[in-house]
Amino acid sequence: MPIVFLLSIALQIACAVHVVRSGRPLYWIWLILIGSYLAVAVYLLVAIIPDLRHDPRGRKAASKALQALDPQRRKRELQNQLQLSNTVDNRRRLADESLKLGDYENARELYQGLLTGMYASEPGFMLGLAHAQAGLGDFAATRSTLDALIKANPGYKSSEGHLLYARSLEELGEFEAALDEYRVLADSYPGEEGRYRYATLLARRQRDAEARAVLESLLNRAKLMPVYYRRKEQSWLKAARSELARLGQS
Repeated sequence: MPIVFLLSIALQIACAVHVVRSGRPLYWIWLILIGSYLAVAVYLLVAIIPDLRHDPRGRKAASKALQALDPQRRKRELQNQLQLSNTVDNRRRLADESLKLGDYENARELYQGLLTGMYASEPGFMLGLAHAQAGLGDFAATRSTLDALIKANPGYKSSEGHLLYARSLEELGEFEAALDEYRVLADSYPGEEGRYRYATLLARRQRDAEARAVLESLLNRAKLMPVYYRRKEQSWLKAARSELARLGQS
């Protein structure tokens, strides 16, 4: 059966389902079945696209699609906004987007520029700077920034900042101190990365039995979590299985 014919059937079925779900007159189904590609194109223009424009889920899906096709699009928009209005919020948003895209040098410069005056010890900006420094491999500066953050904001709590601090200690060779931090994160971090990093550092220190116990607990715990959680954490779960296989089952 020709692929063109199969595609036509699939599109017609999809449009027919949309007709029923959206409560539109059922004569649309007959028009779609009779008109094939032409009817599908008309229905797309007059029904589906307008629905997507007014549906938050549709707008979100369209935004994700555009981001996937052009990852720099959002950054360019923010750069234009910053040229029009050089505000703290516009600089912060561009810094966040640069960090997200892995443009760590630009993110570092932007965060450093934000940390002046009344914002000199703003914890969100300091944490962003620490992430940018870590992205550049400067873990000594990362640790220094995080130490300054806590000194200036003793009540500030951030699981991401805590994990970044533990990673910095590990990268700087302060393994026992890093293990102490990871041990806390194994019970408190809202995801599997903290537990995984704790296990891998235990393995690096030739504490294989402890590492296996952490990994097995991680995987057993994940089995009890909702599907959406396992999907979100799948990269760390996969890494945990691989590391456990390397270490061998207890």
